Amino acid sequence: MFTLMSGLFKYLFRKDEFFILILGLDNAGKTTFLEQTKTQFNKNYKGMSLSKITTTVGLNIGKIDIGSVRLMFWDLGGQEELQSLWDKYYAESHGVIYVVDSTDEERLEDSWKAFDEMIESEALEGVPVIVLANKQDVQGCLNVDQIKSLFNQSAAKIGRRDCKMQGVSALTGDGVNESIDWIVQCVERNSPWRPPRLKDDSS
Repeated sequence: MFTLMSGLFKYLFRKDEFFILILGLDNAGKTTFLEQTKTQFNKNYKGMSLSKITTTVGLNIGKIDIGSVRLMFWDLGGQEELQSLWDKYYAESHGVIYVVDSTDEERLEDSWKAFDEMIESEALEGVPVIVLANKQDVQGCLNVDQIKSLFNQSAAKIGRRDCKMQGVSALTGDGVNESIDWIVQCVERNSPWRPPRLKDDSS
């Protein structure tokens, strides 16, 4: 009887754990997005001040729980010399959040090229991707359609995987919930092909 109850207890508290990469050029707002996500989805979370976030050199890690799903985030540095490290994380990931700085028109093509190189990796085949046109709260920024017209050049490499572009403001939180909800739906739907890691959260 104890074994049965123990098994039921573990089942009820089990989390399907999915690893999500947060990629994009430096200063795109990746870490701000991660902090905003943790703030919105983790009760009583008191993280760093969004106005004091600096450029990531290396890796930031975060997690949120949504029902029986746990998302583990890997926020990787976007400087050109660090982009060569991105592919070390592809095979373990279940989804990608790619952040674009909508105010940086000069580097928009550089951002697309980094995206295009990422999306053609065999290790990411079939993995859902959401492209976030960040900083939509800033007056004069590029709108979603302008960014999408450039990124659509990668359509053939994107293939039949789930892919979406959405405008957000990581600073104000606009669009963050919708982005996370979308990625959760996609990784769950994709789980027969990219199974989650099962995490016993009863301890």
